[in-house]
Amino acid sequence: MTFKKIGAFALTGMMAVSAFSGFAMAEETTEEATSVEAVEELVFEVAENNDDAEEITLTVWGPAEDQSSENGAWLKKWCQAFDNEHPEYAITFEYGVCSEGDAGKTVVQDPSASADVYFYANDQINTLIDAGALAQLGGDAEAYVKETNSEAIVKSVTVEDEYGEGIYGIPFTTNTWFMFYDTSVYSEEDIKSLDTMLEKGKVAFPIQNSWYIASFFVANGGTMFGEDGTDEEAGIDFGGDKGVAVTNYLIDLVANENFVVDDGDDIAGIGDTISACFSGSWDYGVISEALGENFGAAKLPSITIDGEEKQLKAFAGSKAIGVNAMSENMKVAVELAMYLGSAEAQADHYELRSIIPCNTELLADEEVQKDAMVVAQNSTFDETSIMQPFVGKMADYWTPAENFGKSIVNGEVTKENAAEMVEEFNTSLNSSVIE
Repeated sequence: MTFKKIGAFALTGMMAVSAFSGFAMAEETTEEATSVEAVEELVFEVAENNDDAEEITLTVWGPAEDQSSENGAWLKKWCQAFDNEHPEYAITFEYGVCSEGDAGKTVVQDPSASADVYFYANDQINTLIDAGALAQLGGDAEAYVKETNSEAIVKSVTVEDEYGEGIYGIPFTTNTWFMFYDTSVYSEEDIKSLDTMLEKGKVAFPIQNSWYIASFFVANGGTMFGEDGTDEEAGIDFGGDKGVAVTNYLIDLVANENFVVDDGDDIAGIGDTISACFSGSWDYGVISEALGENFGAAKLPSITIDGEEKQLKAFAGSKAIGVNAMSENMKVAVELAMYLGSAEAQADHYELRSIIPCNTELLADEEVQKDAMVVAQNSTFDETSIMQPFVGKMADYWTPAENFGKSIVNGEVTKENAAEMVEEFNTSLNSSVIE
């Protein structure tokens, strides 16, 4: 499908918001409309600025893939379009490479020397705020986020402090993982159960990856920082009988001849040596090419633990466009962030890189609903996921979870010592490495 078939959406490209000392203040705004086709033309035009245009330098950091000519240079294309639509500014763009996953490490090293506008994964939001590197958005920017996204997406960029709740970015995609499968091997009924799938074909799963293994523990009643993931003092509870039951299930899973431990390379075998795998939209290209007309994508299946059906649940969040709280050009930076997160820009992002939009109007379009990957990712987000906690103590989760997965795979964890190993694991999940 192509988003270019969708009618033009209104952009609030001239929206202006200021944020100082953690508070957001709205300013006057105007609205303009454009389309993907119009942007295609704009980027080849030379901007004609007013004689009294304000000279501005904006530093923008984003993933290398968004700046690659092979992928249509999405970021530079839309920054240029923004410049051309704003003759009142004479903008010099300076670009840097920083993936969404690295923003929490890179930007915080020196916020004053970092980008005015950058892309980040929402689980880093508190780290960025604590470093003074992420501005709270108010006024029209706040309204735009709330009006064009689901409640869950809005929550993913919302942080509460002593002053109340604040919005800290413009979301542009959901961030989760789901299932890819070979439709010549599995029926729509088969894919509802992982255990059924293992009877009919080989299934690869990255059990040693801490972003994935939590899904089994959560399925069997494990909790992370309370029921909604925000109670830091509640800690993580993957222990007790429920944790042992999950561990025994995983031991049997690894021993199953139709189960493949995905170490990052096994996705290449989809359609050949394996019939299903778990990943995200970033692997769509290689998987869809390998499966061809047998391509399938779906939300997570259930598993059976002690005779009871349990629903696997992935971590879910969002990726967003943030504005540096130390930017010297706050107003224009916020305008650009909103422009890059607009419906039109999200549609083009999908066209060029298969980045699934989160704009509710785009997702409701009939053509979009025909895309199996879009449906799979959003069904997973809505039905078979939990919001990935972004409380500070979540940092203590990743290494112990990875190590526990590896210990199951290499046989260190057995059914004989499962109870003991699970309790050690649960203790490590709630212990800081610096304590």
